[in-house]
Amino acid sequence: MAFMKNYWSRLPDFSFSHILLRIPLGLIFIQQGLSKLPFDPAGGESFGLIPIVWTVVVYGEIGAGVGLLIGALATLPVLRDSFYFSVLGDLLTRFCGITMCCITAGVIWVVIKPESLISFMLADYLHFSLWAGGLYFGLRGNWTVASQKQQAIVKTT
Repeated sequence: MAFMKNYWSRLPDFSFSHILLRIPLGLIFIQQGLSKLPFDPAGGESFGLIPIVWTVVVYGEIGAGVGLLIGALATLPVLRDSFYFSVLGDLLTRFCGITMCCITAGVIWVVIKPESLISFMLADYLHFSLWAGGLYFGLRGNWTVASQKQQAIVKTT
């Protein structure tokens, strides 16, 4: 029974595990955006998108991928101690995560048009994974930074 009480304290803490999600997710979005360059409105027309929406998709994919990677910098020990860097990094991570969700949801609804949620999740796990990854960072942000800041505040009071 004593083992069970100390179970969580015995597990190693790898506070940079979010990097293992950020790098592939960011690189996939950057690659997808760059594959649509040079910008051509005809590319969007093939999906039934007007040029302004296609522009948002192309540059949104690149920006969300780069922003997610830049947001990771705010979790480095050198920068996370600065209030402004930690808050800006968290906001950037959340914004880029929600942007990824929106773009992927658009792809799912406009291009894939699945018959049902279950068939979509089983057949197109790539887009489902991209959407879930974006949602994770949109909702979680730089949680490790926030939790460490909160622990520091509790210790000083």
